[in-house]
Amino acid sequence: MDEKFKSLSKKLIKRKRKIMDENIKKINLLKTMMRIRAVEEKIAAEYNNQRMRCPTHLSIGQEAVPSAISSCINKNDFAVSTHRGHAHYLAKGGDLKAMIAEIYGKETGCSKGKGGSMHLIDTKVGFMGTSAIVGNSIPVGVGLALSCKLKKSDQISIVYLGDGAVEEGVFYESLNFSILQKLRVLFVCENNLYSVYSPLDVRQPRDRKIASMAKGIGAKSEHGDGNNMEECLNISRQAINTIRKEGGPFFLEFATYRHREHCGPNYDNDIGYRTMEEFKTWELKDPILNYQNWLLKLGIISNKDLENFEKSINEEIEQAFEFAENSNFPPRAEALKGVYH
Repeated sequence: MDEKFKSLSKKLIKRKRKIMDENIKKINLLKTMMRIRAVEEKIAAEYNNQRMRCPTHLSIGQEAVPSAISSCINKNDFAVSTHRGHAHYLAKGGDLKAMIAEIYGKETGCSKGKGGSMHLIDTKVGFMGTSAIVGNSIPVGVGLALSCKLKKSDQISIVYLGDGAVEEGVFYESLNFSILQKLRVLFVCENNLYSVYSPLDVRQPRDRKIASMAKGIGAKSEHGDGNNMEECLNISRQAINTIRKEGGPFFLEFATYRHREHCGPNYDNDIGYRTMEEFKTWELKDPILNYQNWLLKLGIISNKDLENFEKSINEEIEQAFEFAENSNFPPRAEALKGVYH
C-alpha cells in the first residue's frame, strides 16, 4: 500500500506542477499582451506633443498573435516584420527603452535614431528588422531561413506580413522559393481587413481565402481567430512543431482588427471607410479583455493581480519614456554611418 500511495502521490505532484506551469504560461501571455497595449496607448497619448517626429503604425487590438508566436519560439530564432512592428518587436524580446528612444530619434535607439518606428532591429534577440515598404521584409526572412539551411542550423524564421502584402509579387516568389527549398519559415499573415483605407473586397476576389491560396501554392496552411489567445497559441505551436520536425514552410492567417487609424495615434471611424457598427463588433472581440475575463473565471488570476500587472507595466513604460526624453540626438557626423546608400 505504501508503494502504491507513493506512486500516486508522485503522479499527483507531477500533475499539479504541470498545471502550475501551464497557468504561469497563460499569465505570461496575458502580461505580454497587456504590456504591448499599454506601450502603444502611451505612444498614442504622447504623440501629439511633437517629440516623436516619425510616422507610427499602432497595432492596438492585434496583440494576441505575436504574443502567442513568440511564446513558441526560441531567442535565437529569427523574426522580421512590417511597418506595424512594435508588437512583434516587444513580443520577441526587444528592448523597450531602445524602441521608445528610436521613435524619439535618439542615439540610444535600437537603430541609432535613424530608422524611427518603422525600422526596428535587435539582433541580440533575433529580431532582424522591420520595413516601411509593403512586402519588403518577406524575402529578408526567407533569406535568413536559407542561411540557416546552409549552416545546418535548427533555427526557424518568422515572417510577419499583412493582408496587403499578399498582393505583392515578392510574396509569391518568396513562398514558392521556400517550398521548393524546404526552408524553415513561418509566414504569419495578420489579416486586419484593410490596406490603409481599402477593404479586402476591392483588392482581392471575394471568394478567395488567403490561407487556402497559400495551401494551393503548396504550403502547409491554417487559418485562426487572431482575437482568441488559446486558438492562436494552439495553431502556432502546431505549426512551429511541424516546421521543426518536418522542415519546409508553414503559412498561418489570423483574422484580426486594428482599433486605431492606419497611421497615427487617433481613431478614424468617422472618415467613412469603416463603420462604427463594424468597429464596435470587433471591439467586443478584444483579445486582452476576453483573455483576462477567461483567466479570472478560471481562478488563475484575480482582480488584484491585474492591478499589480498594470502597475508594474506602467512603471516600466514611464522609465522607458524618461530614458528616451533624456537621451541625446545623434550628432550630424553619424548621419550616414551604418546606412546603405
